[in-house]
Amino acid sequence: MSAQMGPLGGKTAVITGSSRGIGQAIALELAEAGADVVVHGWHHPEEARVGAETIRQKGRDVLVILADLADPVQQDRLVAEAWQWRQRVDIWINNAGADVLTGEAVGWPFEQRLEALWRVDVVGTIRLSRQVGHRMKRAGQGVIINVGWGGVDRGIETDGGQLFAAAKGAVMAFSRSLARALAPQVRVLCIAPGWIRTRWAEQASEIWHQRAIQESLLGRWGTPQDVARLVRFLVSPEASFLTGQIIEINGGTR
Repeated sequence: MSAQMGPLGGKTAVITGSSRGIGQAIALELAEAGADVVVHGWHHPEEARVGAETIRQKGRDVLVILADLADPVQQDRLVAEAWQWRQRVDIWINNAGADVLTGEAVGWPFEQRLEALWRVDVVGTIRLSRQVGHRMKRAGQGVIINVGWGGVDRGIETDGGQLFAAAKGAVMAFSRSLARALAPQVRVLCIAPGWIRTRWAEQASEIWHQRAIQESLLGRWGTPQDVARLVRFLVSPEASFLTGQIIEINGGTR
């Protein structure tokens, strides 16, 4: 194991969906803070390996696990392999989500997109959180962070808005109850990002770009690094009195 250094020195962190985007930014941020990292991916294995090499260059240990989180068997395998690596996991970030906004999924019927989100974002997050949470509780410590959506309370009029309100609303509600079940040994939090410059944002129309800027009190898109810095704080000892909460990161969206 690499030398302990930084506020997360000696910790082991798992970030699902960390081959690119927000997940990769979180993995790099936690490695920078001293954690050894399990990088998870599925559709973009080469990007997962490139990200892992960047973590190694930071002097941290890293393990890449490829698993389809729409499949309960592979969900179970991810937990088992991640735990076997260090015989424990201190930090688990459920960031992975089905992409129903870009690529071929754009042409799917509403019901097919809903099913994809339900299997990965909802069922995957719930099953992984429960398995990991029970292990952490037995070990006497741990932090789980799930990813919701800042538009759940306000709503967006599109099909995508309806899809994510349903899926991420379920994740947010579940996270509050899980925090109660795992307390006091394990902290459970849920972050709710607003307008973040992800892959979808990079190809969005000018109308959406202007809407994101206008709805933010700070007048800009959020970045994956903004989200990663929040996660770094939430999993650190400095946030040890935070659990069972939904933390919005949205630039003061109106």
